[in-house]
Amino acid sequence: MDILQVVNAQMNALGMPLYAVTLTAVPRADTPLLLMLHWHGFRREEVEGLPSRFAPLYAVPGSALQLNERWNRMEMLDEAMLEAGWKLGAWDVVRDARRGCNWIGASEQEALECRQAFGDYSPLGDQEDHLLVEAPDRLEMMHLAAAVGYVRWMFRPVKDSIWRQTAEDDTLDEVGGRNTPCPVNPITYTSKNLHVAYRLGRVERIILP
Repeated sequence: MDILQVVNAQMNALGMPLYAVTLTAVPRADTPLLLMLHWHGFRREEVEGLPSRFAPLYAVPGSALQLNERWNRMEMLDEAMLEAGWKLGAWDVVRDARRGCNWIGASEQEALECRQAFGDYSPLGDQEDHLLVEAPDRLEMMHLAAAVGYVRWMFRPVKDSIWRQTAEDDTLDEVGGRNTPCPVNPITYTSKNLHVAYRLGRVERIILP
């Protein structure tokens, strides 16, 4: 599974900096995965009779892509996200497992976070304003996650991203990435480690205030 290749292809196609990359999975082998790319950029909305330079600016919507590759262990997804995060210069990769939100006692916040993990921003307004979706099974994935739970990974890339100018990480090369294989191994997924933060970067210099 090469998530890095998918992310790079999207960055090359859109030519805009990234803010964050997330991957959401239902903890059932071989179910589809949802990869979301959160962009930092703006576009102008053309208004009839108004010069383009005065047209209002709107944030570029994120991209949601369905991945249908085979997988049978959560650690396989860890490896793919770790490799992508490492090569793209992320400081860390966070894995967060959540319970389903269709259970008695689940809060409205849990339900909202479950919807947003699968790219459902309908409570915030027009869906197309927030996300462009290429994931035909997204709603079915979300409904299954509401019943059995889901796992979400997230990292903030430095290479070709808005974080390039602020990164304080001595493991990065001149363009904000890393060329060596990721040295961090996945941690076995169990009920005792539902939240894991994989540290990738480090600072070896003394940073003065």
